[in-house]
Amino acid sequence: MKISQKKSVFHNEVLTRFDLYKSLFLTLPFQSVKHTGTILPFFSTHCEKGVNERLAPEEIIDSFFGQDEQYVQEEDRIDFLFRIVQYIERQVVLFDAVEDSAFHAVGKTDELGILQSLFRRAQENPELKKKIVDKLNNFSVRLVLTAHPTQFYPGPVLAIITDLIDALKRNDVHNIQLLLQQLGKTPFINKEKPTPVDEAASLAWFLENVFYKVASEIHSNIDSELELPIDDVKQLIELGFWPGGDRDGNPNVTAESTKKVANMLRTILFRCYYRDFRLLRRRITFRGTQKYLDLLQDLFYENSFHPAEKPTDDTRKILENLEGVKEVLNTMHDGLFVELVEDLIRKVNTFGCYFTTLDIRQDSSILRNTFNYLVERHPETALDLKAVTSSEADKEKHIPFSELRLGFDEDADKLVIDTLEVIELLKEIQKSGSERAAQRFIISNCQQASDILGLMQLFLWSGWKKESLTIDFVPLFETVDDLSRAADVMRSLYTNKEYSKHIKRRGNKQTIMLGFSDSTKDGGYLMANWSIYKAKIELTAIAREYDVDLVFFDGRGGPPARGGGKTQRFYASMGKEIANEHIQLTIQGQTISSQYGSLETAKYNIEQLLQAGIISELQQKDGDTLTKKQKEVIDQMAHESHDKFMSLRKHPLFLKYLETVSPLKQLSEVNISSRPVKRNSGKELRLEDLRAISFVTSWSQLKQNIPGFYGVGTALRWAEENNLWSYVKNLYESSGMFKTIIDNCMMSMTKSNFDITAYMQYDETFGDFWKMLRDEFELTKKYVLKLSNSSVLMEDYPIERASVLAREKIVLPLLTIQHYAICSLRNKKMSPEQEAIYRKLIARTIYGVVNAGRNVA
Repeated sequence: MKISQKKSVFHNEVLTRFDLYKSLFLTLPFQSVKHTGTILPFFSTHCEKGVNERLAPEEIIDSFFGQDEQYVQEEDRIDFLFRIVQYIERQVVLFDAVEDSAFHAVGKTDELGILQSLFRRAQENPELKKKIVDKLNNFSVRLVLTAHPTQFYPGPVLAIITDLIDALKRNDVHNIQLLLQQLGKTPFINKEKPTPVDEAASLAWFLENVFYKVASEIHSNIDSELELPIDDVKQLIELGFWPGGDRDGNPNVTAESTKKVANMLRTILFRCYYRDFRLLRRRITFRGTQKYLDLLQDLFYENSFHPAEKPTDDTRKILENLEGVKEVLNTMHDGLFVELVEDLIRKVNTFGCYFTTLDIRQDSSILRNTFNYLVERHPETALDLKAVTSSEADKEKHIPFSELRLGFDEDADKLVIDTLEVIELLKEIQKSGSERAAQRFIISNCQQASDILGLMQLFLWSGWKKESLTIDFVPLFETVDDLSRAADVMRSLYTNKEYSKHIKRRGNKQTIMLGFSDSTKDGGYLMANWSIYKAKIELTAIAREYDVDLVFFDGRGGPPARGGGKTQRFYASMGKEIANEHIQLTIQGQTISSQYGSLETAKYNIEQLLQAGIISELQQKDGDTLTKKQKEVIDQMAHESHDKFMSLRKHPLFLKYLETVSPLKQLSEVNISSRPVKRNSGKELRLEDLRAISFVTSWSQLKQNIPGFYGVGTALRWAEENNLWSYVKNLYESSGMFKTIIDNCMMSMTKSNFDITAYMQYDETFGDFWKMLRDEFELTKKYVLKLSNSSVLMEDYPIERASVLAREKIVLPLLTIQHYAICSLRNKKMSPEQEAIYRKLIARTIYGVVNAGRNVA
């Protein structure tokens, strides 16, 4: 489809229908809705005009109120602004639903069915088919749901969106109107901060309503397309889960909450099984099946509604009885309804007795403290604390890997207690759901081999035995420095006698997690992407040297600044130097709802990842494996970009600007997440303690998106000035990895609008700082347009560009209100009560802006 056609389709199917259906809001029988809806277009136009004229937000808002006598009192003005916020929040939901309902008509038409197309080619090419089947036998995609707070519609709102999408597909105006009424009455925010268990319950909605159905459907399609028996295709789609297990910097996660979440994951899954089983039993009423069905009935029902305190792993028992039913159907009843049984078998093979693998994550410093605590308290460790803390080499040498049962005192640090309790709990969870229920411990901020070896010793001091240590230890390398040392750390582990034995017992497989978010915050966009890519090459080479099956687990957020964007394009272009047998990545925030929020979008995005993994090995392009010269060019540009970004980070106004101008302070008041905005929450704000998500979110609320582009323009200009432009141009045209980096950068920039904060250029304190940010934006824009041979940003992605611009237009009034409230707090004298109202107004605008910023990928 041509670009002009794509634009036309998007305009008709999304923009026009959105304008049509949003008029229904005016008919809702709620107080002041009609008045607010009538005035909103005028208010939006007024904000747009003011921003284009680069007026300060106070000027824009005050001049609007000056046109109407009914808004003389401040209380009336604030009430109106709150109503505007509520109205736009619901418009964002409607836009999401309209866009999702038009999924087949827009956006993905060039790529739909791409996996099926590959399989159909395989039907005519036996050699290709064999290669695909061989690849699938040692391949999987693991999506790990995290509770990072970048978009969190409550469960009831998600259910409304699902029903609304369905009604919009059918143009069912009556139902659409009813659902919009329900939406108007349904709260969008939590009155209290959610607990980790609350977060898990929110994400469980996606497990139950999307992933449960989609995983089985994709497996079934692959069976059918490749003409394989159901037993011949191993589990391709795996799920991971962080809420309740991720305790890094979150004091609200405890062993008790981990246990509650584990139990909940099991119970919800069995209720899904029970619903399917009831349908199956209504159809299968034949002789010979009764004994199997009776046993399954009891098993599913009891686990759904009367779960045991300490349940057992019933996966094998379920499968044996389902296979018994299947055999009776095939031998005695002509295979009638056997497809219902096979569907449930696929689901049980995929999910077992737990919906997902519950990952445990903790910071290396906490694990070190726990290790040191046990050494100090227990002489039987036969360790000298000085010997294991004086140097890294000494610690590696002295860890004895002894099997002991060591306890702790009640007055021990609560994080030490939690670490030891969760190590005990993992054994209990595995007994009730096999090791795939929970078998990974991720070490954040992993800096040295002893961080892993010390944790392994903690398990052995907690009653675990070496021969049955069914735990995978996963180092997480995040900062630029950590990434540069990652290869040395892994070499130390592979050459450690005890750890080498452990890996062999774990199938010779090692998972390594690489984090985008903190590396972007640490070194800037280009250096973060390059550091991770370079680390993958080095880590792959070492793994191959020691014959280790390497799995990369990518910590990616929604926006490109946190590793998001067109992720499948990264995986399709890894080249021969990078292990890509398995794809594992975190799915978080707006990415969960935008890419996996409905059956259609989830199926599409999972199939894209599966296809990327297959293509990256079977149909590699020459440009995917970089030449030595290409690596040198990118490396030099990354260092130029890094220097530019570090000069910004070290600027004395950097944090002060973010704290003063952005809603960073109010992020801690938004009840989206159980996690604090920063680590060491009781101390003064330091950049290293600020969570990457808060860092990126603050810049995105400013519509400056610094982490997604800053330094890229400087690097590209340097390349041109040093006669390397032809190499860069060739990289963009031949390397899928480099092209994706630049295209994702353009996406970040499309979501930027420096006109909104243009008033800051006249600020006495921050004027020059703002101009510095704006100048790098303009420089980057100039060079990425030149590199991509485009006249506008995202020119090659017209649907995504149109979607981004439409969303930015919807939330412009929210941003104006937000900056008005921030400026008012800075410039006006207020009572504590007034300050609280303005802070609440800022917090409410954050919700709408974040939700509208769905990452189009």
